Amino acid sequence: MSITYSTNWMGPISMEWFRVRGLTRKSEARWSELLQKTIEPEEVIEHWAGGRIDVYGTDEPYGTELGLPIMRGDCFNQFSDWLDTFETDDVWTLEQLVELYERNNPKIVWAKDIFNESRA
Repeated sequence: MSITYSTNWMGPISMEWFRVRGLTRKSEARWSELLQKTIEPEEVIEHWAGGRIDVYGTDEPYGTELGLPIMRGDCFNQFSDWLDTFETDDVWTLEQLVELYERNNPKIVWAKDIFNESRA
């Protein structure tokens, strides 16, 4: 049986998550014709992503899921690309997948380590 893996992005989606971590920047204030008021647009300056890994090829009718903690956006993209090419004979844990990935790829930058949080 061939087991395959695919990431599923689920967030963070709240601007507040980025804001409290200093990951936003406000643009120059401007008048909005639509809102009829001055607005100060805010944008995310560093992307982060997390969600789950969908595991296919199991005996489960809908597959299996592995939680995927928040990591820097570029790490999420690189790990996702790698997972898309990876197969196993049995279901691996997140720890096993990350360990093998990091042998030949850059270490994943986890939000919990950067922001000193138990769960980011």
